[in-house]
Amino acid sequence: MADHAIDTRPLAQPVFRRLFIGQGTSFVGSMLTQVAVPVQVYRISHSSFYVGMVGFAGLLPLIVFGLYGGAIADAVDRRKLYLWSSLGTWAVTLALLAQTVLGVRSVGLILALVAVQSAGFAMASSARGAIVPRIVEPELIPAANTLNYVVGTVGEVIAPLIAGVLVTFPHGFAYAYGADAALFTAALYSTLRLPKLPPDRAAARLGLRSVREGLSFIGGRPVLVMSFFVDICAMMLAMPRSLFPAVADARFDGSVGLLYAAIPIGSVLAGFASGWIGRIRRQGVVLTGAVLVWGGAIGVSGLARQLWLVVLLLAVAGAADLVSAVLRQTLLQTYAPDEMRGRMQGVHTVVVAGGPRLGDLRAGTMSAALGPATAWAFGGFACLAIVALAAPLVRPFWTYEAPAPPRKTPAPAEVGA
Repeated sequence: MADHAIDTRPLAQPVFRRLFIGQGTSFVGSMLTQVAVPVQVYRISHSSFYVGMVGFAGLLPLIVFGLYGGAIADAVDRRKLYLWSSLGTWAVTLALLAQTVLGVRSVGLILALVAVQSAGFAMASSARGAIVPRIVEPELIPAANTLNYVVGTVGEVIAPLIAGVLVTFPHGFAYAYGADAALFTAALYSTLRLPKLPPDRAAARLGLRSVREGLSFIGGRPVLVMSFFVDICAMMLAMPRSLFPAVADARFDGSVGLLYAAIPIGSVLAGFASGWIGRIRRQGVVLTGAVLVWGGAIGVSGLARQLWLVVLLLAVAGAADLVSAVLRQTLLQTYAPDEMRGRMQGVHTVVVAGGPRLGDLRAGTMSAALGPATAWAFGGFACLAIVALAAPLVRPFWTYEAPAPPRKTPAPAEVGA
């Protein structure tokens, strides 16, 4: 049992522990907003298409600021970049609260705020992902990524259930946005307590050339290309979240909270038994298998008519998603040198956060034409088929074995107190 329990050794390091607590607390608040926004848009417009547009509105800022933010993270102090971009996302949450309190009821304004928030999120994520390998030992990177993913998914479990109740109140959207703004202060505090994290002597220069260098680094390495490809398939084809409000209204008497919480519930349960993930060497094969389980579970859940069965299948998908997410992040952080990690995390942010946004658009558009059930099930089965056919064809990815990381104790300036 101990061999399979979640590895908590990174929490013994004070800097990582503060970052972990701050990120976890703020994530509960941010998930309240992520649930409240599409539900508010649906309440205003009664259209799954506009719910899908919530994801699409943030796509271009996510791509631009994810890629360029990654280049900035390789050229400046990562702590400062993380702090200022986090402050930007916090300001947008306050603006969402204001538009709700004032009763503006403008889908266009909400979409514009989502776009601005996506820009701040992209830059913060690029910096945060590049920070982790600087504050924990190399052999603890998979464990640190697992802990971060689990605390995030705990927030995804708690927040949708809370938001599902809050949005039924007369001023529920304001409560959700207000709670997000208050809880986010924990993340700001933990960021302020980070040590200085300047670039090393091989720091990149700001500019489009730096972005191109990062993309060229990925393009010349099939292992990285394929790891991004399978994630795009999973998120763009098999992410049904923009269909949750419509399906909940049609089948489950508006019980949308459980649908939003189901995937994170599965991830959390899998996370508590995740000690084995750090010992995986055939990362390409296991990553592919996890994505296949995700696609199959999503496809079958789209056909189910009972709420308990849909929740169960989404939870299975969530468990597979934890495995694939930890492996992707670990592979990226260990495959690239430190001077490239910001740009790698920028691309990772674009794929991980942009894929679901494209998935929202795909699902919303298909739902408008064919209905939510068809849009939901089709995406899952399409993901399953494409990944099953494509992954074994890329031999460097399929045969990739992660090297055992050398033990290294971070310098005192990086660990902090």
